Amino acid sequence: MSHHDIRSAVRPNPDPPMVDIADYVADYAIDSKEAYDTARYMLLDSLGCAMLAMKFPGCVNHLGPLVPGATLPGGARVPGTRLELDPVQAAFCIGTQIRWLDFNDTWLAAEWGHPSDNLGTILALGDYLSRKAAREGGKPLTVRDALTWAIKAHEIQGCYALKNSFNRVGLDHVILVRLASTAVAAAMLGGGKDEIITAVSHSWIDNGVLRTYRHAPNTGPRKSWAAGDACRRAVIHALNAIDKKVVGYPSALSAKTWGFYDVAFKGKAFEFERPFGSYVMENVLFKISFPAEFHAQTSVECALKLHAQVAGRLDQIERIEIETQEAGVRIIDKTGPLSNYADRDHCIQYMVAVPLIFGRLTADDYSDDVAADPRIDALRAKMAVKENPQFTKDYFDPEKRYIGNSLQVFFSDGSRSDKVSIDFPIGHRKRRAEGIPVLLQKFDAALHGQFGDSHARRILDACHSPAALEAMPLHDFLGLFTI
Repeated sequence: MSHHDIRSAVRPNPDPPMVDIADYVADYAIDSKEAYDTARYMLLDSLGCAMLAMKFPGCVNHLGPLVPGATLPGGARVPGTRLELDPVQAAFCIGTQIRWLDFNDTWLAAEWGHPSDNLGTILALGDYLSRKAAREGGKPLTVRDALTWAIKAHEIQGCYALKNSFNRVGLDHVILVRLASTAVAAAMLGGGKDEIITAVSHSWIDNGVLRTYRHAPNTGPRKSWAAGDACRRAVIHALNAIDKKVVGYPSALSAKTWGFYDVAFKGKAFEFERPFGSYVMENVLFKISFPAEFHAQTSVECALKLHAQVAGRLDQIERIEIETQEAGVRIIDKTGPLSNYADRDHCIQYMVAVPLIFGRLTADDYSDDVAADPRIDALRAKMAVKENPQFTKDYFDPEKRYIGNSLQVFFSDGSRSDKVSIDFPIGHRKRRAEGIPVLLQKFDAALHGQFGDSHARRILDACHSPAALEAMPLHDFLGLFTI
């Protein structure tokens, strides 16, 4: 029986998962038209989410330099503001804007997450590099370059999520935002494979943040800026690897006792369902109609379908049965007092009660004013949530990736509503033709809500032609979002 000599200082070869990331980021050519088309819609949707978030003081309070006055003229811009910052802090700000309302794209598997969170890194560092190149007579980055990096970041985050559950060891999914963003940021800065591996090794050595801020009894607003924090950290790792030439740690994952596997992953190595390509971008889920935790999206659709049958009989309701996937039960089945908006948008009972009562679910419906309506908690108290095994099976099926929910209301006189079941929401790949026009309406409304009509129209005109948009210098495109 052999034993690993923990005293040996022999430097091992880099862990294969880190090498695979570096090979993919440095060498893989994206040739999927569907991936680029989806990425383009993802970019617009994410910037729309960022502009919608500007209406919320909690988000705006996080924007700006970490230390007052530490701006960088000619640096990276923060959309919807006049801010020019270093790319590290700009990555935090943009990541926070995109993620604040829980309204950007989603990926669901063994791990959950929001791959467009990586745009915090890609847009901040891209704007900085593109403006610098333009000043120095070099070649600026284009919007298509940003889409390429986004497809690769989506793929890294999403492929890790397919078979590896970080939530089951208590770690938050933003660990994968930091991983994917670190890899693409190192490449954006001109790093080769060795430097990408170095940067990625530092990302793993950071370990992960606890996801307690997403769960009762500690749910709170950190979940709205956690991805921004991961984006910021990613740019730091990339800059350290490229500019500072820091030393890498080749067995950051596999080192006995001290590596990530032993310290944080119960000794298990990562598992992978498929090689890196463009699968994740092609299959990503858009949150189009409701700013709600994605496992509840179809339950909200069910509730809206039942609103007309139920709204006039709220005082006659005896019980409400909700069937969802196992992940939905584990994440958002929540009882007791809900203390803030972050509690509410991660509670399936709350997200069903509001549309049953009002026939809507908007970001404002998580506010204290709306939550004070006694009918909401009265309905929550009558709800029972349980797993539907078929929904769970379809959730994990790589050919389906469904997120099913069903809802039925029972009345005290013995009557009942229809039982409404929906397998996948409007943001699913199978409903792209239905969903994209609604996504573009969401983007249009977000722009008009943040900018004047003429300013919003300039942005919309720039986005009208896919070919022209993709050819546009990235810093010119982002400049359209400056006020």
